[in-house]
Amino acid sequence: MPSKSSARLAALTVAAVCSAAAVVQTIVLPTPAHADSVRIHDIQGTTRISPYAGQKVADVAGIVTGVRAYGSSKGFWMQDPDPDADPATSEGVFVFTGSAPKAAVGDSVTVTGTVSEYVPGGASSGNQSVTEITKPAVTVVSSGNAVPAPVVVDARSVPAAYTPAGDTAANGSVNGLALQPSKYALDYYESLEGMNVQVADARVVTATDPYSELWVTVKPHEHASRRGGTVYGSYDSQNTGRIQIQSLGSTADFPVANVGDTLAGATTGPLDYNQYGGYTLVADHMGTLRSAGLRRETTRKQSRGELAVATYNVENLDPSDSTFEAHASAIVNNLQSPDIVSLEEIQDDNGATDDGTVDASVTVNKLIDAIVAAGGPKYQWRSIDPVNDQDGGEPGGNIRQGFLFNPARVSFTDRPGGDSTTAVGVTGEHGKAALTFSPGRIDPASDAWKSSRKPLAGEFVFRGRTVFVIANHFASKGGDQGLTSQYQPPTRGSEVQRHLQAAEVNSFVKDILAVQKNADVIALGDMNDFEFSGTAKILEGDGELWSAIKSLPRSERYTYDYQGNQQVLDQILISPSIRRGCGFEYDSVHVNSEFHDQISDHDPQVLRFHP
Repeated sequence: MPSKSSARLAALTVAAVCSAAAVVQTIVLPTPAHADSVRIHDIQGTTRISPYAGQKVADVAGIVTGVRAYGSSKGFWMQDPDPDADPATSEGVFVFTGSAPKAAVGDSVTVTGTVSEYVPGGASSGNQSVTEITKPAVTVVSSGNAVPAPVVVDARSVPAAYTPAGDTAANGSVNGLALQPSKYALDYYESLEGMNVQVADARVVTATDPYSELWVTVKPHEHASRRGGTVYGSYDSQNTGRIQIQSLGSTADFPVANVGDTLAGATTGPLDYNQYGGYTLVADHMGTLRSAGLRRETTRKQSRGELAVATYNVENLDPSDSTFEAHASAIVNNLQSPDIVSLEEIQDDNGATDDGTVDASVTVNKLIDAIVAAGGPKYQWRSIDPVNDQDGGEPGGNIRQGFLFNPARVSFTDRPGGDSTTAVGVTGEHGKAALTFSPGRIDPASDAWKSSRKPLAGEFVFRGRTVFVIANHFASKGGDQGLTSQYQPPTRGSEVQRHLQAAEVNSFVKDILAVQKNADVIALGDMNDFEFSGTAKILEGDGELWSAIKSLPRSERYTYDYQGNQQVLDQILISPSIRRGCGFEYDSVHVNSEFHDQISDHDPQVLRFHP
């Protein structure tokens, strides 16, 4: 994944980037004849697209339920206090004003304007649209009226099935399908679009982020992790109880929550839809934060005869960052100073400055010094500088993988000749596999690695036994359609490149095992894909590798928390000799992903085994 900060450059001010762009993003369908006056449920209709899209409507009546006076999406929500009998038709709608609205909560208003279907993020995003009234003329009829009672969203009201399959005649879009709110969760949420809703005693499943957002679940038993989150375990088993929470109040008052905390009591407000997670309760009343006291995990120390190998994405680490001491503490205290650490997202010595610098000695040595200061070993390191601006990530940052290793416990076998453009190979020495270069990069000229990090392979020796370690950082999921996309199932376009990358790594491991069947091989890192994904299946191949996180109970399989789903992005895959004969133990050490004050958006993992 891209880092959460880079994926959310716009924050709340563009949470529903509004209708200056809506002119070009508006969906206009053949519509009925002009109506002088319609009700909100007529505008919303029984599908995701209004039957009045593109038409002017007059004197639409409602009670103002919420006002958004900040950001680019200024306007208000209004709701008809006299609903119809059809559960598929929402009684609420957003009125986009473009400037601070003059209407107030409790006002009875009539609105004349144009019905638009605004697609947050643009039509190319694949997102669903938000039905809005734009270019409004607003008349306040009276003030101080009671706001329609909120619809209670809870475990009983949200269906177990997530979404219908899209219409094949419409490229898989669900937009034209009749809503079935009692059958599908996404249809249920759509049937409440713009309405006043409420969740009660909702457990937090994604911690508060820098943009004053968090995620809760209304289904506390749905795929629950033992630490309070909701685990994402399959494409076919979505977590339907997840909902994003924002606030119409001051960001200073937004609850600072970790996973497992609870918003006790009622959280109430209009139900919106945005490009950063879909259906969102924009609260005008927030529940009281009740802490669950979640603490960062610590793994056990490896025994003398165990080799401990870890992977840790340190999120664009460069010398200007303030996180070195915290990362060092995590490595020393929470990971218990592993013998080998594969680091991902090490930036060059001047970070995002794009001046041709590719060396990362300052960055890595600053981390090594911080580890020593934290009471850890004096690690040595190996890496290969990338070609400038060729490995993706933050422009100018030149992120790469690198190995830290404790020379008191393990040695690195240096074989000169490896560089950024030369492919490492496998050879045999007295019946044992060896790398032609160590460290070396796997097939760096392959199209599989275009604008992406090239795997770094190295040879280590522990207690006389050679261990091959391949550090990876696969292409991100950026650009994939979201789970709440109008296209169902969503397109995962980014996985095409990861499949090519997985095939390259698997082929390289095959080369090692062809020379030495019982070789100890570890492929690890930020794979940017799930343990059940096609990427993982290609990596595993015909048994050449196996993702060790699958040795954990399903409720403990996660390294990342995104939009209410705890999921696996980071993996350690092991060859048959380790899986079957070395008594391995695997731990995903939760020190980041569940916490609002994370120093990386990834949790590290550690593998312990007896070579």
